Amino acid sequence: MPIIDYKCPNCGSGMVFDSETGMLSCHSCGRNEDIQDSPDPLKVHVFSEGEATEYHCKSCGAVVMTESETTATTCSFCGSVVVLGDRLTGELAPLQVIPFAISKEEAVQAFRKWCRKGLLVPNEFMAADRIKGITGMYVPFWLYDIHNAIEVHAHGKRVRTYEQGDYRYTETRHYDVYRRIRLNYVNVPIDASEKMNDQLMDRLEPFPYDQLKSFNTAYLAGYVAEKYSYDYKELFPRAQDKISDYIDSYISSTVSQYTSVSFSEKNIHAKCRDAKYTLLPVWVVHYDYKNLEYTFAMNGQTGKVVGKPPISKLKVLAWFAGISGVSFLSLKLVTWMMGGGLG
Repeated sequence: MPIIDYKCPNCGSGMVFDSETGMLSCHSCGRNEDIQDSPDPLKVHVFSEGEATEYHCKSCGAVVMTESETTATTCSFCGSVVVLGDRLTGELAPLQVIPFAISKEEAVQAFRKWCRKGLLVPNEFMAADRIKGITGMYVPFWLYDIHNAIEVHAHGKRVRTYEQGDYRYTETRHYDVYRRIRLNYVNVPIDASEKMNDQLMDRLEPFPYDQLKSFNTAYLAGYVAEKYSYDYKELFPRAQDKISDYIDSYISSTVSQYTSVSFSEKNIHAKCRDAKYTLLPVWVVHYDYKNLEYTFAMNGQTGKVVGKPPISKLKVLAWFAGISGVSFLSLKLVTWMMGGGLG
């Protein structure tokens, strides 16, 4: 069967990945197991393509209903961990993973603290008592290593102004500028899930890549996981676009000695040296406010929260009124200091 579960050797209960200890943990008897010492079932059993057309929970036998991109979930009937092994093999096998470092309870507390910081959000939202659901999800990313060969032609000017006698002189020198640059970028992250909002995922960065681990299905136990919707070739243009501003900034730094520079030619040849299929930890928070559902995302390692909360019109008006009032009083004070009246 392509379903992988982790049963406690002591009591037979399901074991899950514990973000605090970094180990497989049984919440029933307290047993912990080191993931590095546990054989990965994917390396023991080779799943053939099309082996399963229907998934059954090993604990209760219920049919497990999932979307086509899901690789790990929980049984809707008994709550057991369900890892779909046949969706994690071959080209669908992740190379590495950053495990969760923040537990569900810690994520809820961090989100509530973040809500209370919203100066322009409604007071009812700041109470953070309408969390509809929070899901720990491993989101598929491609981490690109990109080599850039760059050639730049430009016209540079150096302008110097000086005085001699009763005259002021402006001296302008012109230069033909040529730069040949090699730039390498590593671990450029691009989310590969169709259902995840790209802007939210970009704003969750950075992830601590020093926490990357070799992939093991045990890290998925107790969480939801997705497989990639787009391969690395399809998303490479987006990776190029993501680093384009950094490349432009570096090019500008190489010609900073000129007063002004106009580029006549800029050739950038990007080559994908490597693309590593990686799962990154994200807490997805669904928040219900006035019959509308808002979705927020939290970095499962750093606790960074991103999303667009509702804005209170009354608070915005009060803020503008306060700014206008301060500006008016400041203007009156300046007028009085210059000899004008306050009336």
